[in-house]
Amino acid sequence: MNLKKINILIFIVGLCLCSCKKQDKDSRPNILWITTEDMSSQLGCFGDEHVHTPVIDQLASKGVRYTNAFATAPVCAPARSSIITGMHQSSIGAHHMRCKGHFPKDLKYLPQYLREAGYYCVNNEKEDYNLEYNALDIWNESGVKAHWKNREDKDQPFFAVFNFLGTHESATNSKKKHLSFTKDLPKEILLQAGEVPLPPYFPNTPVVNELMTRYYNNIAALDRYVDNILNELKQDGLDDNTIVIFYSDHGAGLPIHKRWLYDSGLKVPMIVKVPEKYKKLLPYKVGELTDELVSFTDLAPTVLELAGLTIPEHMQGRAFLGQHLSSKREFVYAARDRMDERYDMQRAVRDKQFKYIRYYEPQKPYIQFMNTPEKGDIMKAIRKGNKEGIIPPMAKRLMEQTKPLEELFDVKNDPWELKNLANDPNYKDVLVKMRKAHTEWSIDVADAGLIPEAILRQWESKFNKPIYNILREEKVPIDLIQEVALGSKVELFEKHILNANEVVRYWAATGIGNYAENLNEETFSSIIKLLDDECSLVRIAAARALCILNHETIAMNILKKELVSIDEWTRLSAALVLDEIGEKAKPVKETLRLALGDDNKYVARVVNHALNVLEGTNNIVK
Repeated sequence: MNLKKINILIFIVGLCLCSCKKQDKDSRPNILWITTEDMSSQLGCFGDEHVHTPVIDQLASKGVRYTNAFATAPVCAPARSSIITGMHQSSIGAHHMRCKGHFPKDLKYLPQYLREAGYYCVNNEKEDYNLEYNALDIWNESGVKAHWKNREDKDQPFFAVFNFLGTHESATNSKKKHLSFTKDLPKEILLQAGEVPLPPYFPNTPVVNELMTRYYNNIAALDRYVDNILNELKQDGLDDNTIVIFYSDHGAGLPIHKRWLYDSGLKVPMIVKVPEKYKKLLPYKVGELTDELVSFTDLAPTVLELAGLTIPEHMQGRAFLGQHLSSKREFVYAARDRMDERYDMQRAVRDKQFKYIRYYEPQKPYIQFMNTPEKGDIMKAIRKGNKEGIIPPMAKRLMEQTKPLEELFDVKNDPWELKNLANDPNYKDVLVKMRKAHTEWSIDVADAGLIPEAILRQWESKFNKPIYNILREEKVPIDLIQEVALGSKVELFEKHILNANEVVRYWAATGIGNYAENLNEETFSSIIKLLDDECSLVRIAAARALCILNHETIAMNILKKELVSIDEWTRLSAALVLDEIGEKAKPVKETLRLALGDDNKYVARVVNHALNVLEGTNNIVK
């Protein structure tokens, strides 16, 4: 073959390769997420007859509705960290609200994988990933002007996220904000107070009815928002090339919904619309409704699968769309950790019929006083109704000052999760199964919630790496930590109270405070030793135990000293103990008063509440 023919052959082969590459690129779908905030399944297509959502209902008729989709946390920032990483928030140290955890440098966020594969990635309006990051390291664009329209090559596939803010709890609690989102809606579609059903634990008062109506009308505004985005997609000729996924970032922004591990806080509406040309990627028929379990950790793997990319091994979810699917889930898992200024570690496991909740701190009230939700009128009505004895019977349990160790609900027959079956012998096998699923998951993901926040951040500084790496690379006795944290026997705590690991000592001292009725001489001696422990959180846990067991005089100096620690999370822990012990905190009132100016607003909130209780005042802080 002469040189001319060889060159022609090379040219033809190259042309074919280029054509194949362009075809492969063009065959990849665009992926659009339309997300909203603080909303449960109040949509017409999910069976709600009151709400006005014709556009979303039409989207559902062209797609598939997922009736068992769950957030990994009942509040935005931790849940969003799971969405963007495909990992449980407590496995990467992003579980405490507004904690700004540290994502391992050798791992990547979902959009980074897509950008490397040639996708144009944009996020419109809200990130809130609860991690330290630079948005432009993750996205091509992020902000109110971010849009798929901004890509230079209009043939380039895109991944776009559009977030609606109008269903957030603030737009329910604030009339001004509510009106800003609903002012352009036709009057004939707006619901009036009293036309909206109330949860069985809400008092039936005018103000509660008004706020529930705002919530529903905000959803009508969401429907218009979705309409605008879908119209833009159609106008750009992209609706036949774009997979649309609609969902909410967690449950409704209402008391006993948001911040709670009940379905009211975790279960979200999810709709997937797949164009005809990609129907092989959808394992269900158009218009179908499925009860397949979906976790927020599944969103990132699913997008990677749709884009034809390999799912990294570190991701903890599974793809639920695409051609290469693993076995469907048996369980979804969720976690609650620090919510604003209050710690209350809780974990949940859910299958299609049952929900299991484990309370790591059952000595705390069901509803702790938290500055932000307590300002809402519904929460005020619940408190008032409880004080006056006119609260609905189904809400009385939620007003208790302590919680059980475990709760088990048959969510198919008890969707509001009102009847705890944990002590019912007929459900013993279910309880054991769900309890085992929880403990295995906790160890499997190396649940960083087991590490108190102050210790967690101190470890990250000490080892100079994120908690995710520490729990996998250092000699942390995570199994023993879990055993002691889950324990309820004083003997177990006494056995480990002087353990070499500070987290084990912390949970042992905490357990003594929670479960011991008195202190024998040996245990008392051990607790006294812990007042001089090298770890501040252990000192605080020991001081708390002494205060609860009426030895507060020898513990108060420790709490007073830690309240002015250089570490903000140590200060918060000390403040919480002083708030918990009530009248016993009187000797440090002046130190509490000084702490009102703390740089950490959560410390100031807790201190303000403690002083209000001590002095009978009703002062308010931000």
